[in-house]
Amino acid sequence: MAELTSPVALSGQPAQARWHGPSDAGVQRKPRTGRLSTAVERSAAIVLLLALWEALPRAGVVDRVFVPPLSENLVAWYELLLSGQLGEHLGASLLRSFAGFALAIALAIPLGLAIGWYRPVAAFLSPLLELFRNTSAVALLPVFTLILGIGETTKITFVLYACSWPILLNTISGVKTVEPLLVKSARSMGLGPFRLFQKVILPAAVPTVFTGVRLAGAYSILVLLFAEMVGAKAGLGYLIQASQSSFRIHDMYAGIITISAIGLLFNQLLVSVERRFSTWRTT
Repeated sequence: MAELTSPVALSGQPAQARWHGPSDAGVQRKPRTGRLSTAVERSAAIVLLLALWEALPRAGVVDRVFVPPLSENLVAWYELLLSGQLGEHLGASLLRSFAGFALAIALAIPLGLAIGWYRPVAAFLSPLLELFRNTSAVALLPVFTLILGIGETTKITFVLYACSWPILLNTISGVKTVEPLLVKSARSMGLGPFRLFQKVILPAAVPTVFTGVRLAGAYSILVLLFAEMVGAKAGLGYLIQASQSSFRIHDMYAGIITISAIGLLFNQLLVSVERRFSTWRTT
């Protein structure tokens, strides 16, 4: 018995705390290996695609006039970067995309929470939502152009409209699909409506809300490119359209590569933010 209690007496700490040290170190090393293997698995398909993009045109499997090798497109991308054209078009697109995306978050999340939580608001707005949710944003672009003109306001509003729907619908779904047992348990503990919403409903809806935010992040780039192709003098959509019209195929692919990279980075940023706001799920 003295052997069991002597570590406590000498260190002043429970013996259990001393025992956890080596195993915790092993647990810290294991996730790093797991993350590395996961990264390799996820990137394998992309690496294969890039290798095929380089090899197939050079082998003559596809016409390299219309699908140049990846290395040639990267050279064109670098030349556009050095000339400043890529930075100009990229800056214009990012400003429009982020402005519309941020406005969509600021408007759609509070509205979605209100519709999902308050039945009178849902009863009043649901018919209107059902009408507009089935109307394509692309189909409404001429309407935005007629009302707002061809300036920056049209493009930002167009992105705002397209991004609002995935955020709004996922927010409503997140609130309405909260586990009823959680709500009943919180009410039995004496939580009022405001505290119930703050402590139970909102945290439980966060993962679904961020699913909509991530979808909206992709939409913010895709729909903007369409708007820039039909009425703009700068932006990645304009760069792609103008390059295709003048048969500058390498520049066209350079714009497409830039869009893909921006979309990937933006998605990873949103995933990181989601993990930070969803830490309660792992505690």
